[in-house]
Amino acid sequence: MRLPSAGLSDPESRRALPTSQLAPSTARAIVRSEIEKWGRASTAPWRLTERLADDAELLVSELVSNALMHAGTQIEVACGVETDVPGPDEPGEAHGPVEVSAVLVEVVDRQPTGRVSGDTSARRGGRGLGLQIVGALAQSWGVTYRRTEKVVWFRLAVAEMVAKPSGSLNEAMHRELEAAEIFTSSERSDRRRTAEWADRGGAFLAEASELLSGQLDEDMVAALAGQLLVPRLADWCAVWLTNEAGGMRLSRVWDVDERKVDALRFALEPDPPPAGLRTVGIPWPWPESADDSGTGGSALAFSLVAGGTCLGSLVIGRAGPTEMTDSVARTVEDVARRVAQAVVTARQYARQTSISRALQRRQLPPSLASLPGVETAIVYEPHAMGQTVGGDFYDLFPMGDNRWSFLLGDVQGKDPEAMSVTGLTRHLVRLLAREGHGVESVLDRLNAAMAEEGAEAVAVGGESAQPRFLSLVYGELEPDRQAGGAHCSIASAGHPAPLKLSADGVVPVVESQMLLGIDEGTAFAAFGFDLRPGETLLCVTDGVTERRSGQRQLDDNDGLAEILATCGGMGAMAVAERVRQAAHDFGPEPVEDDLAILVLHAVRG
Repeated sequence: MRLPSAGLSDPESRRALPTSQLAPSTARAIVRSEIEKWGRASTAPWRLTERLADDAELLVSELVSNALMHAGTQIEVACGVETDVPGPDEPGEAHGPVEVSAVLVEVVDRQPTGRVSGDTSARRGGRGLGLQIVGALAQSWGVTYRRTEKVVWFRLAVAEMVAKPSGSLNEAMHRELEAAEIFTSSERSDRRRTAEWADRGGAFLAEASELLSGQLDEDMVAALAGQLLVPRLADWCAVWLTNEAGGMRLSRVWDVDERKVDALRFALEPDPPPAGLRTVGIPWPWPESADDSGTGGSALAFSLVAGGTCLGSLVIGRAGPTEMTDSVARTVEDVARRVAQAVVTARQYARQTSISRALQRRQLPPSLASLPGVETAIVYEPHAMGQTVGGDFYDLFPMGDNRWSFLLGDVQGKDPEAMSVTGLTRHLVRLLAREGHGVESVLDRLNAAMAEEGAEAVAVGGESAQPRFLSLVYGELEPDRQAGGAHCSIASAGHPAPLKLSADGVVPVVESQMLLGIDEGTAFAAFGFDLRPGETLLCVTDGVTERRSGQRQLDDNDGLAEILATCGGMGAMAVAERVRQAAHDFGPEPVEDDLAILVLHAVRG
């Protein structure tokens, strides 16, 4: 029986793999079982069947690992054996023993209908280590694209194995296998362990650099280190990282047998390497949990050092005697240096993020004040990833004598300088309000301060300096403690007009005036109204009103008023959430600006 060159196409011949770390080991078991089944019916020597299974296991493990890492979709594996049955004119009987001539294995990446991805390793700039190994060992291999799947297949020919002395490696395998064959957990691969690895680990180190670069979480760096080294250079790997107290914590443990990870962690965790250890490849105690066969093994520790500082230790282990060549040792050292530098980068990012968030928290109040007769709610979503504060800001605070102030503003720009203006503005408004300045006076003085600040910025920075303008809704509330609700005085400086929802419908409550910071002499006017029980005041920033869908904006043709009109009978938080959801649903693209929504809903006292 001869199988076609690309062809275990029958879906029934396939076995689905778990979409987890167990996928490679499951694929290896499937392939070995199939080969051993045919080996029992064949006249091929046991040693030849074992070599065939070893090579097939190695290749399918690499391909499944790559598919799991880069595709993430459903993966299947199929294994078939090409056989020859001697005919009447050939030695042996017509129905004599079956002869295995080749093994064909497919790794199938099942894609959604009509969406077959291309070769992921090619998109990453190279064939990838998995295909290099396939090219070195397989008689033939290829990639077949079908309508709903991509298939990577390879054929291992028995004839080629017979032509070589058992245990030898040809020059192509020396050139292509690189790190993959030096450390391995299988005793059946001793023939490869004796091979001297030429100092050509550039492809492996390039892959390590690619995976580690840009990682912003130190525990993810440790996890990737384990996946890089196991099973290519070790049977298991453990990564310790230093903590703030100067001690060591076991960040990640990785084992070629996923079922051993918990036991290995339990055995290693009580005895970490010293925090100040600075060494390269010193022997490390072998944990009993890593020894199933009773033959023991060897472990080596490598310090993670960057900039003269020890950041942790990387320990690798392999069953059986240690046979690490100098070139492999240098490669592990190089990997350890790359891991250490990636940890430095991740910690610097974490430190910067922590400082940024601490500063950002000062720009906004920790919570809204509670006032009698009025429910309050705020929805705040900064657009910039990693920030808790953007250019929008808000506040609600008591002034004494049964009076509260509220504001919602937006600073021009999204850079850190714009963010600093938000904190300055909020605290200046609080100071002015508590000194007894009314709505109009607060805006007049804030406008003068911003105009002066802008002029100084231009004078110092020249033409490249940009003055900062500010839009702001600012108001004062005086609750009616008996009847409920409150009297409101409010003004808008270049801001979307606040809307009031009542039994009569939705109406704007102010006339918009000039932005703050443009003209130092601008005088602002306030507007007064009563917010009666059951009525709602909605204030938003332009991230809501200017939310786009193609050429349309959300507030075109009074779109925001139409949304608010559907909120009758709702409390403050429900109204805020409905407006937020409407802004997100308005367009198919992600929101491109900060969103801030402040809702005041009057209730009975």
